[in-house]
Amino acid sequence: MSETDLVDVTVSGPDEEWLAEFTRRLVTDRLAACGNILPDVRSIYRWEGEVEDASEAVVILHTRASLVDAIIERANTEHPDEVPQVIAVPVAGVNPAYGQWILDETAS
Repeated sequence: MSETDLVDVTVSGPDEEWLAEFTRRLVTDRLAACGNILPDVRSIYRWEGEVEDASEAVVILHTRASLVDAIIERANTEHPDEVPQVIAVPVAGVNPAYGQWILDETAS
């Protein structure tokens, strides 16, 4: 296993329950090994010329780099936002056993 095989993907969503169902579908379909949901996130951002201040939730998905495109496609299809936030960052270090578990639990 190379650490570059692994990424953490953050996805914001309208609330904890929507993200829980979305994450459950990704894990069931082996696109992510796990998702950690942060239920109360305040997001301040510019959208269509206005500064917005919204309550959201965020999930951190642990997965393979090769599955990011599939996660983006699912978010673009299933997410209620016009432009869903999906950001993947490479894992710089990992407990080897945990990294292997991520690989074992996701589609190759």
